[in-house]
This record gives sequence, C-alpha cells and structure tokens, in this order.
Amino acid sequence: MSPQHRAPHAMAPRGRRRLLRRALAAAGSLLLGACDRLSNSESFVGVLKSAEGLSRSVQKAVAGRRSMAQEFTPADVQKSFRSNGTRMPAGADYRALLQGGFADWKLEVGGLVEAPASYTLAELRALPSRTQITRHDCVEGWSCIGQWKGVQLGRVLEQVKPKAGARFVVFHCADAMDEGDPDSLYYESIDLDDAYHPQTLLAYELNGAPVPVGNGAPLRARIERQLGYKHAKYLMRIELVASLEGIRGGRGGYWEDTGYEWYAGI
Repeated sequence: MSPQHRAPHAMAPRGRRRLLRRALAAAGSLLLGACDRLSNSESFVGVLKSAEGLSRSVQKAVAGRRSMAQEFTPADVQKSFRSNGTRMPAGADYRALLQGGFADWKLEVGGLVEAPASYTLAELRALPSRTQITRHDCVEGWSCIGQWKGVQLGRVLEQVKPKAGARFVVFHCADAMDEGDPDSLYYESIDLDDAYHPQTLLAYELNGAPVPVGNGAPLRARIERQLGYKHAKYLMRIELVASLEGIRGGRGGYWEDTGYEWYAGI
C-alpha cells in the first residue's frame, strides 16, 4: 500500500514523531514571541500545564520514553552549529576558567547520592564515550544537526549511586540570565527516565572539536528527546533531588519558572 493511502492509525512512529515535533515547535515560536507578557497570566500558565500533560501522554503513546531519537549520517552534519541564548557567560569565575583552558574546572555531582564526586574534563574524557549525530530542535522553530561526543549521564550516575529517594537530576550552570543577579543562573532538570536514556550525554565535543564557548563549553547536556532549552549549557554542578518544589521557582528550570513546559518531549 502506498504511503498516501495508508490508514492514519498505521502511520510510522517516525512520521508521528515528526508531526508532534512540528506542532510543538510551532507552538513554541508563538510562545517566545510573547513570553514576557504571557508568563504573567495565570490562565495562560494553566494552558501550558495542560499542554505539558498532553505532550507527555502523546510521547508515551507514540514512542515510549526509552525509544531513541533519530540519528543522522556525517554527511548531514552542519559545519556551523547555531548558538542560541547565552553565548558568553558574564561571570568573572567563568572567564577565569576559560582563560585557563578549563584546567581548573570541575563538575560537582551530589545531592541524594551515596558517593558524591567531582570530575575534571580529563576524568570525564577517560570514561567510556558515546558519539551521536542528532538534530537540535529549538522552541523558536529552527533546527540544526550536529555530532556530539561525551559521556552518558547514566554512567556518571552509576558511579555516584543515587539514593532511593532521588527522582530528578538538576543541572546548575554558569550563565546568569540577568547580569549581576546570582539568582538568575540558568538551571534545568530531567527525571531519571531521561537521565538514564542512552542518548543523554554530558557532551564535551561538537563536530570533532571541544564544545565552543557559544555552544556551552566546557560541558553541556544533550537531552535528545526534548526541545533545546532542556539542553543546559556551561554545566558546573549536577544535583539529584526528590522534588523540584524547593528549587528557585519550583518548576524545574529557568524558563519553566516563567511558564514554559517542564516536559518538552519531541
């Protein structure tokens, strides 16, 4: 049977994921255009929360949380990977780390874990790595394909041994969204399903070279099943927690605290 005559319920999972991704991206671009105004509307935030529940339900029905994001070939890689959001953290501490080639940088991993640890870049590079070519889908509606290399977050979690009460992984970053305000440092979070997903990386290379500053050097998260704002850049600390309620605005991320969806599955 030809594709154009295939019954709707027989649509391939990849096709359904593509439709869902386009719908989410279109909705996201509308959201960004008016985010400052709409994030103050209680009714609009309520709509977003309802959409988040729908997104989770559709994602589970279409593909399941453990399915893999599409991977591409080297011929698909775009040589210049677009930078978005912060392109250079303004803080003096980050600038000092950058000037030293990140030799003094360490990733702290703690919270609800049995064995808190810190990792230099060299120590992360010494762990088994994964390389994947994936598409970054931004809430603004654009996308870009790049090759990422890093250590799977799940491998790091295996070393620090999450406690029984741990439910979420929180990424704490170096970039302040409001210059001079330490309470505006970017942060994001995912649940353990996404944390242990094989494509969830702590990435230190992009397109065969160290991650550029504009793309999150020295380390950024790659959460390939979710939209771009979940892919936290400039990672400094990872914290495992039982609940997101006591962290900043309580919704699990910088943009989520203004009204964005916490679960941004594609």
